Amino acid sequence: VRPVPTDPGVMARIFRMRRGDGREVAGLHAAAMGNSLWAQLGRGFLETLYEGLLKSPRFIAFVYVEEGSTRGFIAGSSDSGRMFRDVLGQCWLSLGICAVRGVLRRPRLLISLLATPLYWRRSTVDADTAQITAESLFCSFRSDLRGTRVSGHINKVLFDELAWRGHARVKITTEVDNAGAVRQLTAWGFEDRGEFGFYGKRMRTYVLDLLGSPRVHPAEFDEERAGRSHPRHE
Repeated sequence: VRPVPTDPGVMARIFRMRRGDGREVAGLHAAAMGNSLWAQLGRGFLETLYEGLLKSPRFIAFVYVEEGSTRGFIAGSSDSGRMFRDVLGQCWLSLGICAVRGVLRRPRLLISLLATPLYWRRSTVDADTAQITAESLFCSFRSDLRGTRVSGHINKVLFDELAWRGHARVKITTEVDNAGAVRQLTAWGFEDRGEFGFYGKRMRTYVLDLLGSPRVHPAEFDEERAGRSHPRHE
């Protein structure tokens, strides 16, 4: 794994996700992960979920903006288990209403929805990964941005912040047959830590040593850039 030079022009278009971004982020999530449980519960559920996540101090997310339009995003957490408990504690009613609507449209989703709390136990494939709380959860970009290295830049911003916050490692889970994601994780130096079953799919947990990665530099995390509002919020 080699260090990757960053493009200042791309970095200048990456901003921290803020309240009001939920609608566009929900659209990007649905477009890239339309078969996922959250997407099948509906755009309303996704938008409510992201706006709720923004209330948790453990949620870390960035958007890529061009000409006032959000064209990509990444969402992660310093502690995903506690983060989702934060959201359920604050937004249980609004999320519950959206979830019920989604289940009424697709009753078969109920089984998967009830299984969701098992995710953290099942994705912990060994005793070592049980110690890792930092996680990269969702990432999506407009199709015309593929191959432009924008996703690599936004991943670096997330990983730099996690390292800056004191996390030594980060984990990601993805479907076994998601070849594109596996290639990207391998290119970044993620280690395959094992397979597990969830939502009727075969999944794998990958771990990156943030402190040992030549692509991650906590000192390069730009608090000022990450903290400023993007054009739509100004």
